Amino acid sequence: MSDASPYDAVLLLSFGGPEGPDDVMPFLENVTRGRGIPRERLAAVAEHYLHFGGRSPINDQNKELLAQLRAELDARGLGGLPLLWGNRNWEPYVTDVLREAHEAGARRVLTIFTSAYSSYSSCRQYREDLGKTLEALAGEGRYLAVDKIRHYFNHPAFTDVNAQAVADALEDLPEDVRDGARVVFVTHSIPNAMDDASGDPAAGGGAYVRQHEDVAAQVAARAGTRAGRELAWDLVYCSRSGPPTQPWLEPDVNDHLRELHASGVPAVVVAPIGFVSDHMEVKFDLDTEAAETADEIGLPFARAATVGAHASFVAGLVDLVEERAAQARGEAPTTPATGSLGASHTVCPVDCCRNLRADLPAATGEDYRSPAQV
Repeated sequence: MSDASPYDAVLLLSFGGPEGPDDVMPFLENVTRGRGIPRERLAAVAEHYLHFGGRSPINDQNKELLAQLRAELDARGLGGLPLLWGNRNWEPYVTDVLREAHEAGARRVLTIFTSAYSSYSSCRQYREDLGKTLEALAGEGRYLAVDKIRHYFNHPAFTDVNAQAVADALEDLPEDVRDGARVVFVTHSIPNAMDDASGDPAAGGGAYVRQHEDVAAQVAARAGTRAGRELAWDLVYCSRSGPPTQPWLEPDVNDHLRELHASGVPAVVVAPIGFVSDHMEVKFDLDTEAAETADEIGLPFARAATVGAHASFVAGLVDLVEERAAQARGEAPTTPATGSLGASHTVCPVDCCRNLRADLPAATGEDYRSPAQV
């Protein structure tokens, strides 16, 4: 029988996105506040959103994921468990959502991040926002405890759905180039220094790249089994936004597509394993820019789907909710994981994915003291 106790609500915590053209610049200012990003760079990124009418696809994708999570929770007998949605950078803001949850009686909340990997921008920054929210609510006399599920980059549900997506995309290529096609796995680029600080410092950092490489190998192996052959693959990056003087993870997907074509690769499947849904980096950086690059050089191109609200992925997230709840009750549930890295931590180690600009309180960590504890 399913059991989510001691949690009395589940929160889907995401990035957020503008709902219309007038929202775009205020949204980007929220995202980049305190980072000194030049106005002209924000204007350039704003054009990505305006290309799609000024509305990010991420909000509708989160609503669909919420609907599927609600259905899966209900099917497991957890219909009375409140399911919340909050964002870091746009409405509904997480502080407002947790304030309303407290008013409705919630005292211990379990969080699902819409990001599968370890790094400052994909984990600790969410944890800092939760820490800031808990401090703000405590100032109003509202005390909440917040936990999170573990990183799910190597949960079987995530790798298996991605593998099927790659296998399906291979079938979308022309038959005469399919057997020689190469898989190009794509994730969001981050500064090299951020990758160096990602993960548990005791493990030497570098978790962001290491996790992606492990997942890529697993997805390629599983997709290759479905395709009946071994698949060659690469890991590349998109969406670099830092100054030219700052080293970021490379190669860029567009540069890599040109190199593959020049070396005689007959076709590619581009697989966005770094992303949970088809939000702006996928729709613009891959479906628009990378597709245009492939068309320009005459390279047959198919894009694999993200996990989105796929039923198997959603079931895996609810499995992780049940797993974390069992751990919170002092039990020792099984923690399935593919690849060589094993199941990730649920309570982040001290200095995990360290903030290189400031030392800010980050919830759900070993060194975090909630306002109720101080």
